[in-house]
Amino acid sequence: MTRKLVMKDMNTVNLADAKAHLSEIIDRVEAGETVQILRRGKPVAQLTPVKRALKPVDVGTLRRNALKMPFQTESAGDFIRRMRDDDRY
Repeated sequence: MTRKLVMKDMNTVNLADAKAHLSEIIDRVEAGETVQILRRGKPVAQLTPVKRALKPVDVGTLRRNALKMPFQTESAGDFIRRMRDDDRY
């Protein structure tokens, strides 16, 4: 049986739990949290998410692609009702 990860508060975990639950901690960090690892109750390491470089948006291409899309004549409410009534959700 595996133990559940116990975090002292929302951002700290002791070293033994960090070793046992590293992939879960990495998932939390990847989701944007910062986690401190404690040894004997004192912080010794900190995991922070990596800042990823944003790709520039080509506004001209975006506009050209948007102009190619057909105009929606049905309202959003009618579309949802039709999807619900046709059992296609």
